[in-house]
Amino acid sequence: MPRRLWVPPDPYDLARTLRVLRRGAGDPTCRREPDGTWWRTCRTPDGPATLKITPHTSPADGTVIVGEAWGPGAAWTLEALPALLGSDDDPAAFVPRHRTVARAHRRHAGLRLPRTGLVMESLIPTVLEQRITTGSAHYAWRRLLARYGEQPPGPAPHGMRVIPAPQVWRMIPSWEWHRAGVDRARATPILRACHRASRLEDAATMTLTDAMARLQLIPGIGPWTAAETSQRTLGAPDALTLGDLHLPVQISYALTGRRDGTDDLMLQLLAPYPGQRHRAARLILLGGPLPDRRAHRAPHSRIAHL
Repeated sequence: MPRRLWVPPDPYDLARTLRVLRRGAGDPTCRREPDGTWWRTCRTPDGPATLKITPHTSPADGTVIVGEAWGPGAAWTLEALPALLGSDDDPAAFVPRHRTVARAHRRHAGLRLPRTGLVMESLIPTVLEQRITTGSAHYAWRRLLARYGEQPPGPAPHGMRVIPAPQVWRMIPSWEWHRAGVDRARATPILRACHRASRLEDAATMTLTDAMARLQLIPGIGPWTAAETSQRTLGAPDALTLGDLHLPVQISYALTGRRDGTDDLMLQLLAPYPGQRHRAARLILLGGPLPDRRAHRAPHSRIAHL
């Protein structure tokens, strides 16, 4: 069983770093145990893999992250482990320009932006989140993977699954999408993406600008979906989500106290963070203050630009 050790920077917050990859507490591809161990399944270029991530801390050695992997994609997964844990991220490039952001930056100094290097595993659940509540999207993700996901290699916890291969997604009948609560407006872009999965996976090696453009070649995938995907696939600190129903209001409220946020206003408020707008937005969401948020979805009026 292959394994790899990685010594994180100090400070480092494993849970905050990986939480963005988990689609709800019941995500069948990503699970956190009460002892702080993380389990993750993925479909790599070499095949399926199961990854166990365990933090070990001692007074002598500090924190060491141990990665253990199983399956045909084990070697690929361990090679990509440091990037997944945020080794490519450079928080030192970020300079807070607002008191709220500075406070969140100090409080969450251990946050790193993870880079999975895999496109489809982030793109598909992101499309499922278009124009719908988070809970409904997570239900669809769980149901589809429970029925069509692959049994993971190795000792993965019960109920975990590997995301289906693109050809499996293309074979899902229309009634199964319907039973999962996925309408045609979301199922169709997923099927289109699966027909071009290899070209979309190439986006994992591109710059943010080129990756965003590549993803948006698929009808039904626009700036909102491309940014949410790039945040996870590339660990891109500037992949700001535009077209979201709530984020502009949250940014505006946190920085100005106003509840009338728009994309234009959000871009103005985050202009002091060139190249770091996604990190700034994430710190604001962590640090608040924020208005009530009941759902996470793109607005109905921007269906064509998702």
